[in-house]
Amino acid sequence: MHVSVSDTGGLGRRLEVTVPATEVSEEVKQRLGRLSRTARLKGFRPGKAPLAVITRQFGEQVRAEVVSDLMRSSYTQALTQEKLKAAGGPRIEPLSMDPGADLRYAALVEVLPEVKVSSPDGLKIERPTAAVTEADIDAMIENMRRQRPVFTVVERAARDSDRVVVDYQARINGKSFEGSDASDINVILGSGQTMPELEAPLNGATAGEQRTVTAAFPAAHPNKTLAGKSAELLLSIKRVEEQSLPPVDEEFCKAYGVDDGDLAQMRAEVRKSMERELADLIRHRVREQVLDGLYKANPLQLPRTMVDEQTQELQLQAARRMGVREASQLPPREPFEEAARRRVALGLLMGQVVQGEGLKLDPARVRTRLDELVASYPDPEEARRAYQQSPDAMRQLESAALEDQVVEWVVERAHITERPMSFSEVTGFGRDAHEHGHDHMHTHTHEHEQASGT
Repeated sequence: MHVSVSDTGGLGRRLEVTVPATEVSEEVKQRLGRLSRTARLKGFRPGKAPLAVITRQFGEQVRAEVVSDLMRSSYTQALTQEKLKAAGGPRIEPLSMDPGADLRYAALVEVLPEVKVSSPDGLKIERPTAAVTEADIDAMIENMRRQRPVFTVVERAARDSDRVVVDYQARINGKSFEGSDASDINVILGSGQTMPELEAPLNGATAGEQRTVTAAFPAAHPNKTLAGKSAELLLSIKRVEEQSLPPVDEEFCKAYGVDDGDLAQMRAEVRKSMERELADLIRHRVREQVLDGLYKANPLQLPRTMVDEQTQELQLQAARRMGVREASQLPPREPFEEAARRRVALGLLMGQVVQGEGLKLDPARVRTRLDELVASYPDPEEARRAYQQSPDAMRQLESAALEDQVVEWVVERAHITERPMSFSEVTGFGRDAHEHGHDHMHTHTHEHEQASGT
């Protein structure tokens, strides 16, 4: 086999490969010989058809298979021989496929760049240091109270933060439509969770009243019957309920999973959850600084193939989040290209650290990650078995554990500055308590159940 390599610009390479005609014909001969021992042809006993007959009937098909197999195997050998690492699959250009002649083809491929990771000694990383205080726990419990308000019927006009219970009948041009009538609809005034045209008229309403309003549905409304149209709504106000916060009592504790209703135990559970979140966020901040530092300090020429693949994966992820299923409706690629380049570059850089430093996957880290994942499930052991029986899930865990080892390798060599901060400064909890973590003690459980389908 003869191989010649030429540079096509950037990371592109053109490999011209020649496989001697004798090698092709010998492989064809051997395959036809094996086939003659098993072939069933009309007029001949099994395995007794003459080779000439086998060749006449199957020769063209066998040669095509041999050529395909030899191109695949010789391409792999050519990469090894020329010490090239392909970044993706090749584009093959046949040059000579004639029977009796040498097999010649060109393979156009991008190769991986040479990756060198500069010493992280000069990398500056700021690591937050924080603790969960009793005041932080008080604030979190106050937030938890807001997530489970108590509503009490009042005999007065509705005002901001009240819950108004209504029945409504909607009509378009005087006609009803599917889903046009509904009963016992809860509208919390001021929450912004309902169409403004429905919420605004309820301010100042009292039980027993009826109000008629017009609502315009957006052109992008998922219900095609309503999209871009206006409907007349007849609202029947049934109740006005005042909102208040529940007392932190035994019933409240039980609602958050503390079976015996003990407040001290609930505070301990809240502390544990907050400390876990705080540790995760501190690790995340350090990790992001490490990855940013690696990326900026080690610029790489990246294979277009890998960047394109990663860009498409990010487009698909965004489409799934938006509920888009059709490829024609993928979001434009441009906003994802820089993130794709960063992912590809960091994958190459972290891989080089693993190889260059001889880092080996630590099974204990994988077990720890698995323990953390399953701890929030209702049945941790069942969740553990589900993960362990999924090769893809375990590969992701192993990859994440190995990335943690690379991050630690960098952190051990970087210049670390510790910055004292409060829990709220690290987590952002104080800035928007309403969005920070409804049902805080149960957030992780819910996410894992959705992800796994359990």
